[in-house]
Amino acid sequence: MKQLPVADPGTPDHRSPARYLWWVARGQKTTLLGGMAFGILWMGSQAFIPAILGKAIDEGVADRNGERLVLWTVALTAVGVVQALAGIMRHRFAVANWLSAAYRTVQVVTRKSADLGATLPKNLATGEVVSIGAGDLSYIGNLMEVCARFAGSIVSFAVVAVILLQSSTVLGLVVLIGVPVMLFALGPMLRPLHRKQFAQRQAVGELNSLGSDIVSGLRVLRGIGGEDSFSRRYRDESQGVRRAGVQVARIQSALDATQVLLPGIFVVAVVGLGAHFALKGELSAGTLLAFYGYAMFLVLPLRTATEFANQLMRGLVAAGRVNRVMVLTPDVVDPAEPVTLPDRGDLVDPVSGIRAREGLLTAIVSAEADLAAVLADRLGRYDETSEVRYGGVTLASATRADVRRRILVSDTGTQLFTGTLRDELDPAHRRTDEELLAAIRTASAEDVLVALPDGLDSEVEEKGRSFSGGQRQRLILVRALLADPSVLVLVEPTSAVDAHTEMRIAERLAEHRAGRSTVVLTSSPLLLDRVDEVIFVADGRVVAVGKHRQLLEEQPQYRSTVTRQTEDEEVPA
Repeated sequence: MKQLPVADPGTPDHRSPARYLWWVARGQKTTLLGGMAFGILWMGSQAFIPAILGKAIDEGVADRNGERLVLWTVALTAVGVVQALAGIMRHRFAVANWLSAAYRTVQVVTRKSADLGATLPKNLATGEVVSIGAGDLSYIGNLMEVCARFAGSIVSFAVVAVILLQSSTVLGLVVLIGVPVMLFALGPMLRPLHRKQFAQRQAVGELNSLGSDIVSGLRVLRGIGGEDSFSRRYRDESQGVRRAGVQVARIQSALDATQVLLPGIFVVAVVGLGAHFALKGELSAGTLLAFYGYAMFLVLPLRTATEFANQLMRGLVAAGRVNRVMVLTPDVVDPAEPVTLPDRGDLVDPVSGIRAREGLLTAIVSAEADLAAVLADRLGRYDETSEVRYGGVTLASATRADVRRRILVSDTGTQLFTGTLRDELDPAHRRTDEELLAAIRTASAEDVLVALPDGLDSEVEEKGRSFSGGQRQRLILVRALLADPSVLVLVEPTSAVDAHTEMRIAERLAEHRAGRSTVVLTSSPLLLDRVDEVIFVADGRVVAVGKHRQLLEEQPQYRSTVTRQTEDEEVPA
């Protein structure tokens, strides 16, 4: 099946929740106006039905006039057909409005998340972002969907008011004044409902984050016997969400009950007043029936108006949560006048003194284990303050896209996604099967491929959870090798594999990356013994550069870092 093109959602206005909702509405104004037009026609047709019935009774039944009865019957049929057709089209536009609003929100949040990259998890929990895609988008969609019916309710209310004023000034004024009074009576419930809904959505986001953390760390929790502790914590959090939901439900139920009670009282009042006028002879039987029909019909516009107010509150809460993502800015931004990076050159960090020479397999060993990730971020320009140069050009002077094409950082936090193994390893489908198999051999992942029932076409589960830690690590290395960047930065690429597998990877990596720069941040002796050059960093500065065995002999601090021995444990020469 041919994939349909996805429209660019554009740049949303995130200065306030109301502005975001206006941006959504403006972006789908064609379907919104179409839905409103058919909503007006649909509900407006219903508004004329009581009048036609009243005329049929007065002019046809009461006067015993068959022609007039047939005439009004035909008119009632025609209005019913128009109402049915308009209702079908209104519903179609309503669905289109819901889908458009919801999935444009998904698009802008997804694109913003991709643009933010590593900045997003630093500012927002995973669960909060997930809850936007799971719940908030539906509230924004519901608001756009109800707009068509709300427009129809306003017009139909105006039509009924005009008809009633022409029939009876007193009853017309009762309707014109009574309906707005009932709407204002519901107003005091909306503000606390807004606050409770916001608190509930926050609690749901926090619970989603906790659940995500527990699932991702389940193996570790089982290893240390922490299931019961985190299970109790999750139960406590879920009870908090339940209590927040109950508070929302209390106000919501009171609002729903009031939506039934107030229109009911209104109907009784209008019908009672109409019956009084009928007994006095001021209204005919048909007109009284029409008034009763109008009173019953006005319940629908009234409930639609209150539903719109309710959905507006929910939409504002949802838009506010979307804006929390949209207002974030990436830690690293593109320069105003970018330059193009060269295709080749040395990768130099003037702050630490690191120089990864062109075409070599270079290893960086850090005396401080937690500094390795910082160095990788700096070399790949994930650090805003990075002054790293490539081929003499500062990375900060080029666009992020240009840097990512030239320099690829694959760290221990890299994930596998759902899909076939072929799509997972080569998302752009730029590599042949021979190239795929060559990269798999370099990463010593042949056993992973052989164990899969459909080979490269086998399905990969979410986060690759069906693979062991070592298998996932090797597949991630395969994907990095197939990207084939000018500079490949690998952070502890063999930390989860056994010694024999690590030795094979160490022997094959240099051959696979021959002629291109590769930087490996590791303290593994098997890898270090097979690289072209080792750079030893301590306290954020380069201390020594050389071969692995040379540094073992000349640098005690390097020796203790690599062999994990203290000075007291070292055997004197």
